[in-house]
Amino acid sequence: MAWNWPWARRPADARMSVETKQLRAGGFVALHREAEARWSRRDYAALAREGFMNNPVAHRSVRLVAEAAAAIPWLLYEGGAEHDTHAVLTLLERPNQRQAGGSFMEMLYGHLLISGNAYVQMLETGTGTRELHLLRPDRVSVVADEVGWPVALDYREGKARERVALQAGAGLQVGLFHPLDDHYGFAPLGAALMALDTHNQAARWNKALLDNSARPSGALVYAPKEGGNLSDDQFDRLKAELEQGYAGAARAGRPLLLEGGLDWKAMSLSPKDMDFMEAKNGAARDVALALGVPPMLLGIPGDNTYANYQEAHRAFYRLTVLPLVGRVAKELSAWLQPVFGGNLRLWYDADGIEGLVAERDALWKRVGAADFLSEDEKRQAVGYAPRGEG
Repeated sequence: MAWNWPWARRPADARMSVETKQLRAGGFVALHREAEARWSRRDYAALAREGFMNNPVAHRSVRLVAEAAAAIPWLLYEGGAEHDTHAVLTLLERPNQRQAGGSFMEMLYGHLLISGNAYVQMLETGTGTRELHLLRPDRVSVVADEVGWPVALDYREGKARERVALQAGAGLQVGLFHPLDDHYGFAPLGAALMALDTHNQAARWNKALLDNSARPSGALVYAPKEGGNLSDDQFDRLKAELEQGYAGAARAGRPLLLEGGLDWKAMSLSPKDMDFMEAKNGAARDVALALGVPPMLLGIPGDNTYANYQEAHRAFYRLTVLPLVGRVAKELSAWLQPVFGGNLRLWYDADGIEGLVAERDALWKRVGAADFLSEDEKRQAVGYAPRGEG
């Protein structure tokens, strides 16, 4: 093999001069670069495990949004008339034999928050009825045609594989806005990934601190009068005695017996370390805000954006829950309308939301005091049909 060295070749008998360096009294400086931070993956399984299953802030935020959205009652309109009973309402009340309507919708909203996508499949039963089933997002892949338009869903569970057409009466995909993907939605929990990892690592750091007597560590200084260092055996024995006799929460506060020139120097927290809890609370606020939950509702300190709890609760419904429910209602309406026929439209019943009672009372009071409106106009202003038409 020929080497193309950047310097001239030396004669074979030439001796290489060996350069030696002597450590002077001034010491030396070791330069190093800090390692790059490691973040969790953005797939559904990682976000579900590190977020919903391991992080209390993400878990409570997802449940708060999903449960509040699933508790909102449905309204069904055909043309301008409202239906109290209909096959669509019956289907949403009991989507399948395993789930009621509330648990079905809660799972659907949970999939949207953690994955950014929710997949619904409609099945025809042997008795002629229909059932709705949710497909787990990490088991579904979107199938596109030759020009790139999504046409079907591939659902895989173990060795089984099923293709579901994206059409009325078969499969439905509900996805949140993704600026860089044409087929899959972007998960709100994915936007809080850095804050999520920061908060989880802070919890692990706290646990490690508790395992080490719940106080800052110190330095054991060996400074004998005659000078010298500990031998390897002495150092290993001393380290083992410290770990076995003084580490751990069960041994917290045990007095330390020192001999032979040993001295314990406690290390206090620096101002940078004392800012640790504020960093953890900041990460918790970022997780909550990414999921659309006011931090005040979660009891996170340091965020009093809203004047009171009731105002934060109304903002939670108006800015997070209702837009999400409205989006799902429009998707379900467009998907179910060809199956059941007619000009059907699903919407939510805002009057049935307990969190907006004060807002609704204020609206009725303002409309009731408007003398320039007729009775039918007042009914239309608060969302009711004119008298005699409902």
